[in-house]
Amino acid sequence: MRSTNPWLAIYSGVVTAALCSVVLIAATPRVRHARFDEIDVQRINVREPDGTLRLVIASHAKLPGIIVRGKERPFERPQAGLLFYNEEGSENGGLIFGGRKNANGEVVDSGGAISFDRYDGNQEVQLIGVHDKEDRFAGLIVSDSPPNAQGHRRLWAGKTDDGAARVDLRDANGKKRIVLEVLADGTSSIVFLDADSKVTRRLEP
Repeated sequence: MRSTNPWLAIYSGVVTAALCSVVLIAATPRVRHARFDEIDVQRINVREPDGTLRLVIASHAKLPGIIVRGKERPFERPQAGLLFYNEEGSENGGLIFGGRKNANGEVVDSGGAISFDRYDGNQEVQLIGVHDKEDRFAGLIVSDSPPNAQGHRRLWAGKTDDGAARVDLRDANGKKRIVLEVLADGTSSIVFLDADSKVTRRLEP
C-alpha cells in the first residue's frame, strides 16, 4: 500500500464513485406521475411515445412557426396560445390570443381565435373576435380549403363595429350570393347577388 501512487488511488476512487452513481440513477424508477400546485413555463410540448408532436402550449416568444410532418418553417405569430397537430405531426388548428399597444398608443393584435384545419389544407372552421385599431368584428367563418390551393370563405355569421349583424353565404369562388342583415337601428333585409356581385333582388319587411 505504501508503494501505491496516491494520485492513482484518488483517480480510482473517483471513477468508482461515478460508476456507482450511474448504476444507482439507472436503477431509479422513472417518475410516471407528478402533481404541482403551480408551475411557470414558457412552452409545453405534448408528444406521442414515438416523439410525434401533438400539442404545443406556449408564450408568444416560444410559439413555433408552421410545422408540417415534423418540419418547421418560420412564421411570425403576434400571439400566445396553443396549437394542435395530427398523427403525422402537421398543424391542424389552434387557439391564439393577444393584445397590446404599439409605440403610438394604438391597440394592435387584440383578440382571439380558435380554428380547425382540413387535412393538408388551410383553415376550415374559425371562431374569431378582433377589436383593435384596424379590425373590429366577431363571428364564425367556414371556408373551402382545398389541398395546395387557395381557399375561399363560404360562410360568415357575426357582427361588425357598425352594429350590424350579418350572415354572408358565398359560392365556391368566394363571391357573396346571399346576405342576411340586421342593422343597429333594426332595419333588416335579405339580398341576392349574382356571380358578378350585382344585387338581383332585395327583400325587406
